[in-house]
Amino acid sequence: MKQATTPPPDQDARRPEYDCTGVPGVRGTHAAAMREGYPCTVQHADGTRELTHVRPLEGSIVLDPDVQAYFPDAAAVNTALRGLIALRPRRRRARKATP
Repeated sequence: MKQATTPPPDQDARRPEYDCTGVPGVRGTHAAAMREGYPCTVQHADGTRELTHVRPLEGSIVLDPDVQAYFPDAAAVNTALRGLIALRPRRRRARKATP
């Protein structure tokens, strides 16, 4: 037996104060704060609260918003960087002078 599906809410059913037409979204507004870390409050069932500071994982890198626009995911970033590494000329080791 099929379940009855509810129709999607009508766009005009929103309250006027939630109208976001003409308001541009700004990407990366919290990037600087994420680099620093952020506080996280967990409220337990017994009513106590636990405040922890969440830091980015070791080795994680945050891209600036203008760079992020070119890469949909981490695999794309890694592929591009490996391509650049392959183009880089290898350095020759300097020979030790013999007396």
